[in-house]
Amino acid sequence: MAESFIQRVTRRVGAAEMVLLVVLFACFMVPALTASPSLVSLLSQILIALIGALAVYIMMRMDLMTFGVPAFMAVGAYAGAIMSLDHGVTNLLALAGISFIVPMLIALPLGWMVLRLSGVYFVLVTFVIAEIVPLVLFETSSLTGGANGLAGLPAPVLMGWTVQDNRAVLQMAIGVALLCAIVTVALTRALRRQFAAIEEDPVLAQSLGLVVWKHKVIGFCVAAGISGLGGFVLVNMLLTAHPSSFSAISSVNYIAYAIVGGRASILGPLVGSTLLVWATNLFSFEGQYSQGLFGLLLMVVVLATKGGIVGLAMSVWPPLAHRFRHRASAVSAAAPPQAAPQGDK
Repeated sequence: MAESFIQRVTRRVGAAEMVLLVVLFACFMVPALTASPSLVSLLSQILIALIGALAVYIMMRMDLMTFGVPAFMAVGAYAGAIMSLDHGVTNLLALAGISFIVPMLIALPLGWMVLRLSGVYFVLVTFVIAEIVPLVLFETSSLTGGANGLAGLPAPVLMGWTVQDNRAVLQMAIGVALLCAIVTVALTRALRRQFAAIEEDPVLAQSLGLVVWKHKVIGFCVAAGISGLGGFVLVNMLLTAHPSSFSAISSVNYIAYAIVGGRASILGPLVGSTLLVWATNLFSFEGQYSQGLFGLLLMVVVLATKGGIVGLAMSVWPPLAHRFRHRASAVSAAAPPQAAPQGDK
């Protein structure tokens, strides 16, 4: 009975998705097993990177590469920080909800405009958005603190539990990352046929009756909300909200996490985030050589693994590919059937 239940859940949720959720749930044991500051900090960084990479992954499921993740991270981070400092909101669930909803609301009209674009034009527009948001934060000092940022954030509280040290921040990061993973799994599984049709050929999907722009906006808004939660965790780890934490160039990192790990599976963001964040910390001890070593690692991984690390694992071990690979549904499966053409009268 237990085995059949697990099989049913795995079939409904997906094998790769189940692995991701189980790994994140298992991370709750880390704060109880170790008090190492370096390990706690490293895992917190990996989880923040994973959240940003999940936002990229959602957009890649529609064949869209977004550079806007840091912009929505900033919106969510500052929304939570302002509510905390200016309005005295310290409830963890309320702050997380604000950090998720505000970026979504901003992404709704923004997505309606920018999602009419595709390819390099969409990439350029999202990069411009990522450049504009830090400038707005610098120039609105009365609200955001400008170049000084917002410091002295009160610790979030949840039912008497206070996020007041690094281990507590890690526990919060694990919970938020798990929530983001659940939202990502729910979205990508519920709209897997629609996303596959858009990725395959959006023009054909549109001609067969799929409302492409609506599903793109849904994915864009959810990705923005997830990014906002990543920003919320980041400011609580740094204890300050500053525009420099959300530079446009950091969007390259989140894209690299998803691509290096493998864009064909939801495990890609997990693998890519873990490897590249760990490598960044390792190479930081090499001083002026750190960026060169990191770039060399990216080149080796991209050239050696066309489908990312997860794609390489699938090609080496076919049973793994059978369980984890992304099955692209046919466009016709995502769209309503066409009416049979009538003959000439």
